[in-house]
Amino acid sequence: MERWAMADAGSWRWIRAAIAGVFALGLAVAALPSDGQQPARVYRIGWLGFDQAPANATLQQCPIEGNARWNAWVEGLRERGYVQGRNLVIECRWTQGRPERATALAAELVNLKVDLILANGTASVLASKQATATIPIVMVGVLSPEERGLVASLARPGGNVTGLTNSAGPQIAGKYLQLLKEAVPGISRVAILSYRSGPLEPPYSFTEETQAAAQALGMTLHSFDVEGPGGLDHALAMAAKARVEALLVRPHPFFLDASRIVDFAARNRLPAMYPFREAVEAGGLMAYETDQRDIFRRLGAYVDKIFKGAKPGDLPVEQPTRFDLIINMKTAKALGIEIPKALLLRANELIE
Repeated sequence: MERWAMADAGSWRWIRAAIAGVFALGLAVAALPSDGQQPARVYRIGWLGFDQAPANATLQQCPIEGNARWNAWVEGLRERGYVQGRNLVIECRWTQGRPERATALAAELVNLKVDLILANGTASVLASKQATATIPIVMVGVLSPEERGLVASLARPGGNVTGLTNSAGPQIAGKYLQLLKEAVPGISRVAILSYRSGPLEPPYSFTEETQAAAQALGMTLHSFDVEGPGGLDHALAMAAKARVEALLVRPHPFFLDASRIVDFAARNRLPAMYPFREAVEAGGLMAYETDQRDIFRRLGAYVDKIFKGAKPGDLPVEQPTRFDLIINMKTAKALGIEIPKALLLRANELIE
């Protein structure tokens, strides 16, 4: 009996091992893609940015630690299930503030056979449109896309371009002047600083609307163009010679780094209105801007819809609905300006 018991126990051990092996093999076979079944797809996005290339970057030239806008865009993708290193690769190219470089960089992304191009800035969008008529293009950091020929209309863009615009239309031009006048009622001579860089980037216009707003507010405008990345000092010198009393910086990605303009305004004791909060954080007086982080986060929704089969030309272009007024109280004090209480109550943020 003892010999039979030992043999019986050994047999059961063998049987259990055999069953476990068959079960493991079954799991392995089940994990393999069957005929016609594809493994999880890895998407490839090309990012064509206006900014300077990041100091610390991945092999794809993307930031390892990005700024607030970049982080919001990546988070917007993550919220919809697209994660770098898992099912997403982002290939980054940067014009370094030189729009003339956009054409070659857009062609490079097309040659990489990316699934979608995210174009930041007008020159990037135009260059991408010239490089491909089939790869979807999602735009951001663009003003007046209809006027600039980027889309047929905001409601039905047509073609392969859609995305978000940073402009609420012509009325925004007058709003900048109105807020500046409210902050400093006595000003009349205002310098307007614009960025111009050639045919790939048509200038921000709304000249008629801006002039009409200035006339209604009793202001005289003096326009100064920054001709490319090296033209800022010349434009500021010309503004100083004009003996203006205030400064308005028009929206453009070039002015995201406004440190030199902020220093100029401080030296010349000029109240200034900027289009980006970064300038106020650096010491500028005021900014009235769209919620940039929300805009960049929303890019993920466009990417997701396109990857799920939507055509870019059928996706309406979004306009911003929220604007933030930020005032630097320390700068106001340094300039000897007492901001009216009514304006302070309307501000979204006061920097002390």
